[in-house]
Amino acid sequence: MTSPAAVGRLSLRPLDPLSDAGLLHRWVTHPKAAYWMMQNATLVDVERAYMDIAADEHHHALLGLHDGEPAFLMEHYDPVHRELAGLYEPLPGDVGMHFLVAPTDRPVHGFTRAVITAVMAHLFADPAVRRVVVEPDVGNKAVHALNEAVGFVPEREIRKPEKTALLSFCTRERFTAATGVTA
Repeated sequence: MTSPAAVGRLSLRPLDPLSDAGLLHRWVTHPKAAYWMMQNATLVDVERAYMDIAADEHHHALLGLHDGEPAFLMEHYDPVHRELAGLYEPLPGDVGMHFLVAPTDRPVHGFTRAVITAVMAHLFADPAVRRVVVEPDVGNKAVHALNEAVGFVPEREIRKPEKTALLSFCTRERFTAATGVTA
């Protein structure tokens, strides 16, 4: 998957839990990644977490590249089996999603929005995906604004073991209407 975004070329590749662990560890323990909830994780904790994802048929992790360099993380999961199991009534074609943009000393204007747009386009490239589901922390106002910018509609707050989350949905049609991207 590639995206000719104004910020540069974005692409995704499968995550290698062992060779990418050092990079991911720096990202998920950075203060800007507080909502990722891995602030105190060790390198071994990160390796194990992503090895578990790699072995899980219902959860997948991809490394996002910006002009060929690692720059973001994307996870997608089946909400019937992971994250949201039992917390809402899933519909056929639902897929859950998380994304994390790497911390940088040289921010690029519009980069995070380009990333979420590329992530959503990647998910909707699968014709079986009809709706993307997210459950960010209710306090993460920045991601709520990004989600709405690409077509997500908040439904309600839900209580998860680790947080109170804002359950939100985005259909293929809402994504296209919000971004102009046809997936």
